[in-house]
Amino acid sequence: MPEDMTFLLQAVTWPLVLLVAWFLGERLNESAGIPRVSSYVAVGLVASLFNLPGVTESVPGLPFLANVALSLVLFELGYRIHLRWFRHNPWVLVLGLVESVLTFALVYFAAGWFELPVDTRLIIASLSVSASPAGIVRVANELRSTGQVTERVLHLCAINCMVAVLALKLVVGYWHLSTSGDMVQAVLGSVHVLVTSVAAGALLGVAMPALLRAQRIQARDVTLVFALAVLLLTTLSYGLKLSPLLAALTFGIVARERRVHLTNAQRGFGTAGDLLNIFMFVYIAALLDWRAVPAGLALGLTLMVVRTASKVLCNVAAARLSGSTERKGVLAGLALMPMSAFAILLLEQSRILGFAPARDVLAVMAFMMLVQELLGPLVTQRALHAAAETHVTQEP
Repeated sequence: MPEDMTFLLQAVTWPLVLLVAWFLGERLNESAGIPRVSSYVAVGLVASLFNLPGVTESVPGLPFLANVALSLVLFELGYRIHLRWFRHNPWVLVLGLVESVLTFALVYFAAGWFELPVDTRLIIASLSVSASPAGIVRVANELRSTGQVTERVLHLCAINCMVAVLALKLVVGYWHLSTSGDMVQAVLGSVHVLVTSVAAGALLGVAMPALLRAQRIQARDVTLVFALAVLLLTTLSYGLKLSPLLAALTFGIVARERRVHLTNAQRGFGTAGDLLNIFMFVYIAALLDWRAVPAGLALGLTLMVVRTASKVLCNVAAARLSGSTERKGVLAGLALMPMSAFAILLLEQSRILGFAPARDVLAVMAFMMLVQELLGPLVTQRALHAAAETHVTQEP
């Protein structure tokens, strides 16, 4: 078959798979109440059996597109963060930090039971700290969920993501130092990336609101402007080898503090945001290697139990101190179960930037990633339902 025709068939595969994912997502959500993102992941997993990963590698630009999709979600998550809430209720911030550190430590030691190398254990522990903003925000938006548990989960998710990025970048720096002995490269691979990524996001978060006020842009155009700004930030981060995920989250937090208001109708960045979300979940599922799943069964089950227990127990222990109840603490901890979308893209980005152990770790964590991305959104959905914070209305 001619090379041009082969590329055309490979390129056409993606729109077809995305169309199937959308169709099944809508049907299963309507008939069985299954979160749409779980259906998207399921389609990606099935498609990976038919060599979609090979198609993924042959079509350029897909990792960048997936990072743009997740950056939009992280901007939205950051925009929903109230820094003043941390000042009025510092226990939520303390809870997020303590829970992140405890999860890292427990997962690190639990992974040691399986005689994994130290580097691999450090990477797994760093990724396990994170919760999936894509899965959590998407489910919360579908349910139109608002309330104490929802807000707490969103804030804890943001803290988890920031700590996970920090931990992984420090692990990357440690790896460069241990393999090459180059202190400069180690610093550039960790501290420089973290500081510069936050600075870039904060700078854009200050500049964009000022531009919006100066141009008197109408409310319906605010979403477009911020989508373009996130695209600019992601492209800049790729070019400078920064963290687009951390930069986008910082951008959203600072934009919120600068008093830029987005209406509920603008959440999710409209139809374009929906399309990118479908692509992202199918894409990350297609990166998982089914052949590695059986080998990681025992490891995955152990780490999932340890990770979930850490998040639930910390939320329960701090419930009264932070103005909540033990029941809501359990629900908040369970709602943080999704992790794979953020973790996989963070790991994939590190691999692209030359972090050699990243590909091996993805294989080791294949079963854990599969279960938590497939079933995690369902657990989040049920937890928010149990908290009685959902406000879904029947559309005409």
